[in-house]
Amino acid sequence: MKLILVAVLVCVAAARPDYGPASSEELAETLRNELDIADNGAYTADMETSNGIVMSQSGSPTGPEDAILASGYFSWTAPDGTPVSVKYVADENGYQPDSDILPVAPEFPHPIPQFVLDQIEKARKEDLDRSSEEYRVPTSYRAP
Repeated sequence: MKLILVAVLVCVAAARPDYGPASSEELAETLRNELDIADNGAYTADMETSNGIVMSQSGSPTGPEDAILASGYFSWTAPDGTPVSVKYVADENGYQPDSDILPVAPEFPHPIPQFVLDQIEKARKEDLDRSSEEYRVPTSYRAP
């Protein structure tokens, strides 16, 4: 019995997955990490890493009910070597990023397609026709 138990433990230990590093990239080192907080609650934060990530943010409690209004940017280099940068503002209107990498919605209002306008006109005419007819109470009922 002991031999079977030892054999099972050896098999379990041998079957344990060998997880390698989470990434093939080296870990980035923090080159700069600065945070300055003023007495009035305003702040600035700057950070830079050895793999090219840069972040800068500043904010102050000037919003309604002393809400923090913040603005800043962050940037990095994509795996294909493309530099990526995002600027943003966070205020009473929410988080508003601005970058070339973000998708852009089509301008609104966009032109309404003609088939939609035709369908709306058809529905309007049908409503007019129905409203001009006099409603008659049915005199008999049939089984459905």
